[in-house]
Amino acid sequence: MTTTTARVRATADPTTTDPTTATDPARRRITARVRILLWLLLVMAVALIEVATTTRSFLMRDVDNRISRLLTQETGEFAGFEKRGGDPQTGQPFTSARRLLTVFLEQQNPDTDEELMGLVRGTDGVLRQLRQPSDISVALPLYRDSDAKRRIFDSPDPTGTLSRPEGEIRWAKVTVAHAGAKPDAAFVVAFHSERERERVNQVFRALLIISGVALLLTTGIAWVAAGRILRPVRVVRTAAAQITEQDLTRRIPVHGKDDIAALAETFNSMLDRLERGFAAQREFVDDAGHELRTPITIVRGHLEVMGDDPAERDETIRLVTDELDRMSRIVEDLLLLAKAERPDFVVPEPAQVAELTADVFVKARTLGDRDWRLVGVADVESELDFQRITQAMVQLAQNAVQHTVPGQTIRIGSRVVGPYIELYVADRGPGVQPADAEIIFERFRRGTARRGARASGAGLGLAIVKAIAEGHHGRVRLSETPGGGATFTLVLHASPAPEGQDT
Repeated sequence: MTTTTARVRATADPTTTDPTTATDPARRRITARVRILLWLLLVMAVALIEVATTTRSFLMRDVDNRISRLLTQETGEFAGFEKRGGDPQTGQPFTSARRLLTVFLEQQNPDTDEELMGLVRGTDGVLRQLRQPSDISVALPLYRDSDAKRRIFDSPDPTGTLSRPEGEIRWAKVTVAHAGAKPDAAFVVAFHSERERERVNQVFRALLIISGVALLLTTGIAWVAAGRILRPVRVVRTAAAQITEQDLTRRIPVHGKDDIAALAETFNSMLDRLERGFAAQREFVDDAGHELRTPITIVRGHLEVMGDDPAERDETIRLVTDELDRMSRIVEDLLLLAKAERPDFVVPEPAQVAELTADVFVKARTLGDRDWRLVGVADVESELDFQRITQAMVQLAQNAVQHTVPGQTIRIGSRVVGPYIELYVADRGPGVQPADAEIIFERFRRGTARRGARASGAGLGLAIVKAIAEGHHGRVRLSETPGGGATFTLVLHASPAPEGQDT
């Protein structure tokens, strides 16, 4: 049994089984700044390599197209010369392929990497060449490569590419068949493309070097920029690490209007809510301990001295029950005030203010033998929490009952004043001293004139009314009733009626 329990506890221990916890230190070693930089470098490196590769591809395609145009131009010129030209010595058409090729080649001026030649096959089958006496700066020119010349001459294609260890040759030819059956001569144009391709490769390498330098510069700039951008995030992290339950006063300075500033504002708002929540919690504990200590002491004292006399026991039970009821009301009021810090404390809905005022009047009449009067209602519809406003108004009515005597007038009503809705309870009691006008809305505080032997509450009623009013983004106003007494008024913002409804 002990072994099984230990195994269960070990399994439930998050420090031994949670993979997230185990990997957190390793994950934290790579900061957000480094991750941003790595992603930026990866994207830029791929983009720059793609640009350089695409540029090389375009340049190579341009070289191939230019060579093709050159070969087409040269072979076209020879074909036109063969068709329309004549021997300058005789003035007649050429009768010999050798003579045709010799005259044409004498008139040509080949480019640097271009070779123009004539190939003539004699009666003995030997392939002889005709060319201008010029050199070409390649490892193995075509005019020195007998095997390459034979392969080009024997090829049935008019153009092609000859791959050799010494370098590639792009060629084109025009055959001359004066004997009839087989071509006994051919005009050949050969272009050595290595130099052109090497120029393209040099441009490609230069682009790679420039891209590398740009990548290094971007790395430095991005490192600095990422540090400046993420500096507020580090401030947020540091502040969060320094915040404790005992110190929630630290705030983050907000600069600018960007996303980081919005993050700082959100974090500060969260700290405000936490501070209010912890303050409310501490206040709740302090208030509960302070206010419940007296009834607990009373209950304990009566129980300790309770004798065997039935009458004494009945009186003690009555007193204990009364104190327990008072403690129950205090706890309920404290819980209600604690809920006032929650966003769902007030749930506004469309409500008829006239109906609400009438309901409050009907409920208040049962609180005591007073001259209750409904003096006016606001016939409007507004967005408010019907139950919470009713609770606040009934509490004000109960407060008025506690500070009046039977037969005195208590007036309840509602009205529209500009952009506000006012719901009020006015009594004819002793009123409130100016010095007490503020403190009576605090928890466990009572005014001197209106609180005394009659006051049996814990001093939470008006604090609850204030919390409900502030939950509606309104306030509680205390004023003197004409002729004597006090008037408590809930001042709320009048929201427009929903579209399509007549108020």
